[in-house]
Amino acid sequence: MQDWEGVGEFAAVARTLSFTQAAARLGISTAQVSRRVSALEARLGVKLLHRTTRSVSLTEQGEIYHAHIRPVLDGLAEAERAVTRINAAPAGRLSLTAPVTFGESAIGPLVNDFLTRHPALELTLTLTNQKIDLVAEGYDLAIRLGTLEDSSLIATRLAARTLHVCASPAYLASRGTPQQPGDLSHHNCLQGTLDHWRFRQNGRLRQLRVHGSLRCNSGWSLLDAAIKGVGLVQLPDYYLRTALAEETLAPVLEEFQPPEEGVWAVYPPNRHLSSKVRLLLDFLAERLGRSG
Repeated sequence: MQDWEGVGEFAAVARTLSFTQAAARLGISTAQVSRRVSALEARLGVKLLHRTTRSVSLTEQGEIYHAHIRPVLDGLAEAERAVTRINAAPAGRLSLTAPVTFGESAIGPLVNDFLTRHPALELTLTLTNQKIDLVAEGYDLAIRLGTLEDSSLIATRLAARTLHVCASPAYLASRGTPQQPGDLSHHNCLQGTLDHWRFRQNGRLRQLRVHGSLRCNSGWSLLDAAIKGVGLVQLPDYYLRTALAEETLAPVLEEFQPPEEGVWAVYPPNRHLSSKVRLLLDFLAERLGRSG
């Protein structure tokens, strides 16, 4: 069995470069620290520390040994934190940002459910379509949609979203139902911030430029226009669930539906994700995955 005597004491000295500070951290005497480090050096047969009356420094062997034991000791400390907080109620503050529409329709209600389960938590939810610098602004998590840009952030896929082309039954009755993407050139296509719609045709992703009588940066306004028979619309599924269920809109061109896109949680690459952030992350993944 591995003999751990002196390892913790050496690590404390290596981090502080002081026997006195190491002893204060460990709550033991300086003499005990010195004795246990000396015993460790004797057992290993190497000198780990240079000691003078004024300073302490690591030898080459000490630097190598410390580099190997530090992650082990960090892991042990994290294991202790993990088992001791199992029965502790999560508390403190969390900050989360999400796109406006998806945040209003999906993330906001889930955050409210999460807080009813964990009333000791305080959560700030910021809805914006701007990309926030999580590190600079101090956010714990961000919800992002679609294809992620390369970054130093860590990403966890929570769910998927799909795009659908829909129109009201009245519009289709008067204008006909498009059978392939090319037919859209003869239809009134309600546009959002982009002037093209996406499809998968012949195994390839295709971007098709569309035209229509309305351009609007609000998906809800486009949805309302489509329900009222103004034209066709291409929107993510979370806008359309109620309208499709109530048959106020009908899907078209489903065989040309583009590949699904990811719903992601991204967060800074902290060495250890805090328990409350992990709790929120797991909750969102479970609930969004269930509804997706």
